[in-house]
Amino acid sequence: MNFFISAAYAETAAGAPPGGEYMQFVLLAGFLVIFYLMIWRPQAKRAKEHRNLVSGLQKGDEVVTSGGIAGKVTKVTDDFLVLEASDTVELKIQKSAVIAALPKGTLKAI
Repeated sequence: MNFFISAAYAETAAGAPPGGEYMQFVLLAGFLVIFYLMIWRPQAKRAKEHRNLVSGLQKGDEVVTSGGIAGKVTKVTDDFLVLEASDTVELKIQKSAVIAALPKGTLKAI
């Protein structure tokens, strides 16, 4: 029955493209550089700015929390701060929940 089916033989393997061995390392290095420049470095910069913001909080600063609550800092401890949201409402929140510091007088203008 072999005479009805012609035998198929694989061709010899083609030679590697010029510079193929080194091209893989160049592409890998390129991806690592792009990852560093576009993801790692900006995220580290934002984290550093947030650490500086949180460590520099003082009594009397006006801030906004991650929940959207704006208020004035009345007391600061190691991990928490007391935020005056209105004349009669004081909230105890974690320092890390603060996302932005507002310019002085912003709360009066709102």
